[in-house]
Amino acid sequence: MGNRFESKVVLITGATSGVGVAVARRIAAEGGAVVLGARSKEAGDRVAEEIREAGGKALFVPADVTVEADVARLTAAAVEEFGRLDAAFNNAGAVNAFGNVETIDESGWRADLELNLTAVYYGLRHQVPALAASGGGAILNNASNLGVVGMGQVAPYVAAKHGVVGLTRAVALEAADRGIRVNAIVSGAVDTPAFRNSMGATPEGEAAIAALHPLGRISQPEEIASFCAYLLSPEASFITGAALAIDGGFTAR
Repeated sequence: MGNRFESKVVLITGATSGVGVAVARRIAAEGGAVVLGARSKEAGDRVAEEIREAGGKALFVPADVTVEADVARLTAAAVEEFGRLDAAFNNAGAVNAFGNVETIDESGWRADLELNLTAVYYGLRHQVPALAASGGGAILNNASNLGVVGMGQVAPYVAAKHGVVGLTRAVALEAADRGIRVNAIVSGAVDTPAFRNSMGATPEGEAAIAALHPLGRISQPEEIASFCAYLLSPEASFITGAALAIDGGFTAR
């Protein structure tokens, strides 16, 4: 690995497991300082300590990304600790409500929109001015493959992730003249603890999900992390306003 992130400060939400941890480790290994935000202090402290023990620079800040004050505090902590903010990965997200649309109540609808869409809005609202103050940078939002295709039984999540794609494109246009790029990843199923606890809980379930991907498998977090690191780095300097697939061909059907 090179040092694409030397002297760079990168904020990552949802950074205590799966893709978030893989991205944090990748960026730290390439010389960047990572600021991790998540609800679990125990898990967050553990990840930050692992990165520091490996020779990297990491700070964990407990934060609930559905609370704007927490997002503001997380962003401010990055600048206070390291003096600047150069990139951000808005990765936190999960499915809260399952079922047909007529069976999902308002609380389930709101929970999915708050975590998967409003939280991204809060992140952008505070990250854009912080990046502008540092002379520009990059923001990446995790929109999932359900940000561009539909799926039954998870309508609130699908609606939220579609919203992330639209929000990404709108803010990319707003922030371009300040040297800020804003993109989204469209990711397929990933072998994470959340996947293992839900759809991949049985061999049959994992096989069914893998079969939806033309490559015939789900991805590893490190595969997603390598793409995220590229999009957050200066190497992707002419990419903005895009929703880019890393999904084993899921959305190519």
